[in-house]
Amino acid sequence: MSPKTVEIDATPEWAAAGEHAARLRDTHLRDLFAADADRADRLTVEAAGLIADYSKHRVDDDALAALFALARAADVEGHRDAMLRGEKINTTENRAVLHTALRAPRDAEIIVDGENVVPQVHEVLDRMASFSDRVRSGEWVGSTGQRIRTVVNIGIGGSDLGPRMAYEALKPYADPEIACRFVSNVDGDDLSANLTGLDAEQTLFIVASKTFTTLETMTNARAARDWLVGQLGDKADVAKHFVAVSTNLKAVEEFGIDPVNTFGFWDWVGGRYSFDSAIGLSLMVAIGPNGFRELLAGMRAIDEHFASAPLEQNLPVILGVLGVWYREFFDAQSHAVLPYAHYLSRFTDYLQQLDMESNGKRVRRDGTPVAYRTGPIVWGTPGTNGQHAYYQLIHQGTTLIPVDFLAFLHPAHEVGNQHDLLTANVLAQAEALAFGKTAEQVAAEGVAAELVPHRTFPGNHPSTTLVVEKLTPRTLGALVALYEHKVFVQGAIWQINSFDQWGVELGKALAQRIVPELEADAEPELNHDSSTNALIRRHRAARRG
Repeated sequence: MSPKTVEIDATPEWAAAGEHAARLRDTHLRDLFAADADRADRLTVEAAGLIADYSKHRVDDDALAALFALARAADVEGHRDAMLRGEKINTTENRAVLHTALRAPRDAEIIVDGENVVPQVHEVLDRMASFSDRVRSGEWVGSTGQRIRTVVNIGIGGSDLGPRMAYEALKPYADPEIACRFVSNVDGDDLSANLTGLDAEQTLFIVASKTFTTLETMTNARAARDWLVGQLGDKADVAKHFVAVSTNLKAVEEFGIDPVNTFGFWDWVGGRYSFDSAIGLSLMVAIGPNGFRELLAGMRAIDEHFASAPLEQNLPVILGVLGVWYREFFDAQSHAVLPYAHYLSRFTDYLQQLDMESNGKRVRRDGTPVAYRTGPIVWGTPGTNGQHAYYQLIHQGTTLIPVDFLAFLHPAHEVGNQHDLLTANVLAQAEALAFGKTAEQVAAEGVAAELVPHRTFPGNHPSTTLVVEKLTPRTLGALVALYEHKVFVQGAIWQINSFDQWGVELGKALAQRIVPELEADAEPELNHDSSTNALIRRHRAARRG
């Protein structure tokens, strides 16, 4: 039986957490560190090759104990165990939530509707591996006998953000003879830009759509098919240049793809949790089956840690309760994730969907409105570029923004002393945010009195520093699973369903209504609001000259 919804904000544990927040609101991190010489050692935890220093947070032992008590009051452990057992915790869609099954070992047993799903997972992974090896070796060739040099993934949402992020992150491990491109936006300029310079004879398209009806994906897929046929001259060529990730074999075949070259997945895999399924086929082609298995191993290591570690030593739980702490009791509206690694250029983009689509909810699991804040805005960019953009606001602005810094001990490429300089920057930023610079310190440097306020840094800005040995398939998998489970913990505390996404549906449905109104030859009767009606007429007038 899945855990019941409770009025978490009416519990003594919620009240206690609020009291500790009030007690610590004006306590500075300088004082917390001064009072506890062992603070950094005690507030550091390691799991699956990830080291998290969370000592630069505005908490003490009593506050942390209150937060773990709040997690227990919300039955985070029971909710976690229900998920891992395959119970249908996605209650609005009556589905299990089993992205963890995608990286389960072959001998595991996870039952959904009376059937062990693990053999199905490995059957698909084995087929993906066989296909990837054929493409990588040159055994799979296009319709004219040339080997594949470019793979174009056509998807949207989780069918794009995950594999795209991971491909960019793992480029040092990718086959240099095969490039991957990603098309998601229904804006034709996206597809056009990605087709530019391609040789159709050497191009393979992967169309990723579970139902094979997703508007954006299928619009782009049909346009790509038209381009290919226009280049090669025969519809029969489609079968050697297109494969599908879908469960709709009939639609796949009607499109021109051989159903044999279709890779399936399951309704218990949410799109934003799916790139370690067949959705990651483009990634497996790029980094190879062994690299993909390393990615899965890193995910599994965090899964096992999340399932077994006590809450007080459980890395996803720690990050999760700290996020709730600032969102609820310090009114932090956003959360910055700042990876100091060039190849993680798409990591925060990926986390935006993972977090905001999961926890951007206004009702609890039982349908009653929440009376508290839920998911934060997630944002950030990699490396030192952000330091010359928005760090000013974090340091001296009026908004509290908790930060996750991601630091790596070894770079993908050693270039002079640049990695030491990069590391110095990430460590310095965390230090500066926490401790700042007092007016007295500024004045002691001889700064003119009228400039002292401008050059004072208040500090007391919280951050976690995640330290990773090196960005590899395994550590990337661990990082992704860490954030997956962190998001789960927060959703469980907030008593919301983190696994549906009805908020993306209304706009899509309205768009389907507007499309024929934009394209109609005769002036359509419009029944929208006056603003939308006027904009439709403006578009029609512009398109018709």
